Amino acid sequence: MATAEPIIMPGYQGEAIYGPYDDPDGDSDADGDEPETPGASVEQAFELFSAVAPRGWRVEQIEGEIYVTPPANGEHEEIVSELSGQVRDHDKGVGRYTGVGLNIPGASKTGHVIPDLVIAPKGSFHDQEEWHEPAGVVLVAEVTSDGTAERDREKKIVGYARAGIPLYLLIDREKAEVTVHSEPSGDAYTKSPSYKLGLAVPLPAPLGFELDTAEF
Repeated sequence: MATAEPIIMPGYQGEAIYGPYDDPDGDSDADGDEPETPGASVEQAFELFSAVAPRGWRVEQIEGEIYVTPPANGEHEEIVSELSGQVRDHDKGVGRYTGVGLNIPGASKTGHVIPDLVIAPKGSFHDQEEWHEPAGVVLVAEVTSDGTAERDREKKIVGYARAGIPLYLLIDREKAEVTVHSEPSGDAYTKSPSYKLGLAVPLPAPLGFELDTAEF
């Protein structure tokens, strides 16, 4: 299985960043009078990374940290496509969105995430905004990769629950299982049953159908 690893180290919190001062004589003194220049804020760094990231790469801000992730491999996208198709077959009245940016409540500031799949009423994102409020979203789904598994399992769930998104579907390729998080309360989901890949997985309301994971 190919690995999609982030190339930007996560954890940028807007700390001050310092470099060597210009010192032609080579006798720079660490106790000199040069002013310390604070680094960019998290929001400023996020905007910068978003502007320069290659097309198709995802830049997300999750719980105060910034992640830049390359495009996923083919196996990942086949799973997303199969999931989207089963939702379509069950209910053609909902929209199935990939690459949609959502604003979610963070620990201190608003987070910005791009789920692998978003299920919402058709027309929910019919605007010119890059980042959207999650009101009306029925389900978000994430399919893990080696470089994203930790945040999919632990970090994103907090924001999705805080946002009140009814269902968070986690398809964990490394563990070969599917977890259905439902009934958000505070910064957690109160129900999170897991199922082995290959089984029929019941999705609660508002979707309310069995997801066949045999093709995953």
